[in-house]
Amino acid sequence: MKYTIQLIRSVLFNIAMYIAMPIVGLLYLPWAIASPKGAIAGCHRYCIVVIWLLRWMVGMRCEVRGTPPTEQALVAAKHQSFLDVLMIYHAVPRGKFIFKDLLKYAPVIGQFGLRIGCIPVKRGKRGAAIKKMLADVKNGSALPGQLIIYSQGTRIAPGVKAPYKIGTGALYKEMDQPCYPVATNVGVLWPKRGFYRAPGVAVVDFLPSIAPGMPVNDFMTKLEIDVEARSDALAAEAGFHG
Repeated sequence: MKYTIQLIRSVLFNIAMYIAMPIVGLLYLPWAIASPKGAIAGCHRYCIVVIWLLRWMVGMRCEVRGTPPTEQALVAAKHQSFLDVLMIYHAVPRGKFIFKDLLKYAPVIGQFGLRIGCIPVKRGKRGAAIKKMLADVKNGSALPGQLIIYSQGTRIAPGVKAPYKIGTGALYKEMDQPCYPVATNVGVLWPKRGFYRAPGVAVVDFLPSIAPGMPVNDFMTKLEIDVEARSDALAAEAGFHG
């Protein structure tokens, strides 16, 4: 009975979350058209709405630990569900993502993503896109900020091991900026599939930054060890022992 009630609450939350997206998008659209700052504000507002709905409707509290970057930096994160996208973005002032080129055509997400500086990348052309982004920031045509990348390339369920892709190391070398690893346990409470949302504390943890200049292979090893160990600890904290 308790599970059924929580499932009903979860389904209602999902409906509310997707209804909120076009509403927030429309409210912030004029400002977003006029300035990227409006798109950034709209995206942050949507994160706030979803985080509030989670606590009110399903009893899930969101917590950010560590020190998120405020300077230009690379953020290399663990990805377990849509929730870590929202929490990480809301934790930094000017976040932007690398996303698949097709997403730029998605309603609301695509348009706002382009306005906040997200980088649509076609398969095999990530390097060229990153070089253009860095050049645009340097000449003032793009806003500086925090570039968020998911090192494993996709959502990975808690307890599942998957390789870290060398693209993160290439970005680290190319950007010559600090890298902030981010661990999380959100997948324990908000699984990558299904509608069920569990009560508890969802955490994203910004780990100590890795200074630029480390050899790429050493960087990748450190990134994986740090993020995986901390994510496993956070998952255990949330009650996962798989």
